[in-house]
Amino acid sequence: MLKFLWILMVLSALLLIVLILMHSPKGDGIAGIGSAAQMFSSQKSAEKGLNKLTGIVALVFVVCVFILGFGIVH
Repeated sequence: MLKFLWILMVLSALLLIVLILMHSPKGDGIAGIGSAAQMFSSQKSAEKGLNKLTGIVALVFVVCVFILGFGIVH
């Protein structure tokens, strides 16, 4: 079980790096402060799916880190 969690954590970390690099840059500048840039642009469905997938992989990574860090599984 311990080896499985280590493998899952490493794979999720690598996948998280790739997913974050796939996101489009959002150089809103000053307009990003008041969310004025969001008024004129909409998120595409592919980007929404990428955001959800990134969140799920990040959650898996964080859960693995907590389980391994606190020594819940021996």
